[in-house]
Amino acid sequence: MDKTPPSHYVPVMRLYLSSFRLGSYSDRLLALLGNSRRTAVVCNAMDRAPDDIRAAGVDREIRELQAIGLDCQELDLRQSGAAEQLAGVDLIWVRGGNTFVLRRVLADSGVDSVLVELLHRDHVAYGGYSAGVCVLTPDLTDLEMVDDLTVVDRPILQGLGILDRSFVPHIRSPDHPESERCDGLAEAYRVAARPHWALRDGQVLIVENGVPELLT
Repeated sequence: MDKTPPSHYVPVMRLYLSSFRLGSYSDRLLALLGNSRRTAVVCNAMDRAPDDIRAAGVDREIRELQAIGLDCQELDLRQSGAAEQLAGVDLIWVRGGNTFVLRRVLADSGVDSVLVELLHRDHVAYGGYSAGVCVLTPDLTDLEMVDDLTVVDRPILQGLGILDRSFVPHIRSPDHPESERCDGLAEAYRVAARPHWALRDGQVLIVENGVPELLT
């Protein structure tokens, strides 16, 4: 386990950030939550997928989270009043998909600014993987090496700035179809001396009390 000194992390913020799905440390997610279990599951990174594939993805996500004891319900950010519903949950879990699709709906729904405020006040914990983590970074440029930018009208290339550096999932993870492209992205960041986290599937980055901890 690698602990790295924080930069400008908010000290009370609770983040469980996985490369793929729950990763190998779901016990640490439960520890972040204590006895709190109300979970809003956001699957909008899949909004451009066919309806049946999206529905199957939502169902699998909820079943996996319920299996570790979370009380889950999908929160579709395309529905009216989605931002207000965040106030009643303990964890917002954001699954992977297309980062640019997710970032656009976060902005259109107003959830982006509400979420940042809730996290800063430690009123909610955040968990997720792949695109659900990438949107937390300061800058989404170059992610088009992995995700299709052209499927989004008015794409947003600025992330939420919750993390202080870029995030690359699925590196050296041959079972994942995006692994080779993610390896290329991580190498491009390395060559450009761009600070970033690069995680293999199974690994998890936790931020608690201002300290990021990479679980390997």
